[in-house]
Amino acid sequence: MKGSTLAMNKNKFVYAAFLAIAFAATFSACKDKRSTGLEYARNMYDPIAYNPDQPNKNFKDGKTAQLPPANTKPVGFEEYDKYPNTLEGYNEAGVKMVNPLPVDSTNLAQGKHSFVVFCAPCHGEKGDGQGHLVKIEKFSGVPAYQTGASSRGGNMVDLTAGKIYHTITYGVNNMGSHASQISPTDRWKVVMYVQQLQKGQ
Repeated sequence: MKGSTLAMNKNKFVYAAFLAIAFAATFSACKDKRSTGLEYARNMYDPIAYNPDQPNKNFKDGKTAQLPPANTKPVGFEEYDKYPNTLEGYNEAGVKMVNPLPVDSTNLAQGKHSFVVFCAPCHGEKGDGQGHLVKIEKFSGVPAYQTGASSRGGNMVDLTAGKIYHTITYGVNNMGSHASQISPTDRWKVVMYVQQLQKGQ
């Protein structure tokens, strides 16, 4: 009996304490209507850095977004101005550019992966010009690497590494440039894989 009374008193005390805390929290929340309550880790969502479009007193022109210094290049940037996006540049690249990567199973596997991701939707996984975008009639006239004719003259099977690289970089006809999606090194791996498809492998 004594134990049950003690337990009841303990429960009443816990219940009363809970009510007191709930009342205090409610009262303090209603006290100042402008208060948003406690903030946790404010610096997680208030940026310390300037946004690019914000005024910035640290620069003479008052702008945050600044032009890069003259004659500088972004990290990982590879200049490709030597072969311009013209028929002459395409033909010159076809003669002078050579794949610097060794033909091995690793490079071919990585080239195949990039090809399947970026090229196969139009060119087809076998390079037959029958990708799923062609099959649902989004695009037409995608040539097969083994039997098709190039829109710039000659047969697709005869395209050199430099011509393939140039086309990946700049695009042609309905095919847009893939320079922003595929790094220069990975472009050479795709070239390597496309040359395997040209052979029907």
